[in-house]
Amino acid sequence: MFRFQDPIYLLLLLVLPALVYLYARKETRKKGSLRFPDVGALKQIRPSLWLKWRHVLIALRCAGICLLILALARPQFGRRSREVLTQGIDIVLAVDVSTSMEAKDLDSYKNRLDVCKEAVAQFIQGRSNDRIGMVIFAGESFTQCPLTLDYGVLLTLLDNVRTGMVEDGTAIGMGIATAVNRLRTTPAKSKVVVLLTDGVNNKGEIDPITAAKAAAAVGVKIYTIGAGSEGTIMQKVDGMFGPRYVPVQVEIDEKVLQEIARITGGRYYRATDSRKMEDVYNEISRLEKTDIKTKEYEEYSELFGYFLGPSLALVALEVALANTRFRRIP
Repeated sequence: MFRFQDPIYLLLLLVLPALVYLYARKETRKKGSLRFPDVGALKQIRPSLWLKWRHVLIALRCAGICLLILALARPQFGRRSREVLTQGIDIVLAVDVSTSMEAKDLDSYKNRLDVCKEAVAQFIQGRSNDRIGMVIFAGESFTQCPLTLDYGVLLTLLDNVRTGMVEDGTAIGMGIATAVNRLRTTPAKSKVVVLLTDGVNNKGEIDPITAAKAAAAVGVKIYTIGAGSEGTIMQKVDGMFGPRYVPVQVEIDEKVLQEIARITGGRYYRATDSRKMEDVYNEISRLEKTDIKTKEYEEYSELFGYFLGPSLALVALEVALANTRFRRIP
């Protein structure tokens, strides 16, 4: 990258046209200083080659002044580099995949799990510089994707999530424990679990509150989301003659989810439709920001010497020629 450190001096270049104008005006008004009674003999004299080249003096002077001005403006060449220091967040998405997630109360055409997956995908695409992992749970829990910066792989694994991948039930405590285990030893300053469920803890060896206290002990913040409506919903079941929907009584243990969020310093949200589900994940994304620090470095080399040297040489040459070959007789 080329630049002038003191470009204000470039305004002096405006002097050059004025200098040329004054020289031209002087040349047109110049009269001979020697008088002859008869100029007939002078007409036979051909102008010398040096006379034709007399304008080279003003050219040398202008070129020398131009280079001197450029040197004063301090031309430089170098580069500007930027170092970006990011403080990433480690996030584990814990998703309930129990059969109750097949209910279609959040959207007329999609079940709870599909609505959740769309909101989670949008959440992932809105992040950058954060490591994100995924845990799924029902009656048991396991890691669907470890913490990664490869969001393409993560989105592919999210698309493969289905109900029935593990034993049915709702083991909220196990889901939290598996997610926290992924975050326990990471060096990130901010560790977050986003847990979504649509039921009440009824399986697993670990109580949700106990798991939440363990999460708080290692600095993990948990955002909890209660998905779906309460009461009677139509749930998909497999019968002898294929899948069918039957009315099922469901409830969400909001008190436990609220307590989990309170213990860990997170928040509890309730998503009763697809729009609310998207809004919840968008709000969590806004709350958990990645700090980015930028440092800029400039490395430039001074080039004024390449202009100053030739400038002085041209001025010296102009002075020398003006006092020798192009010397004028008064």
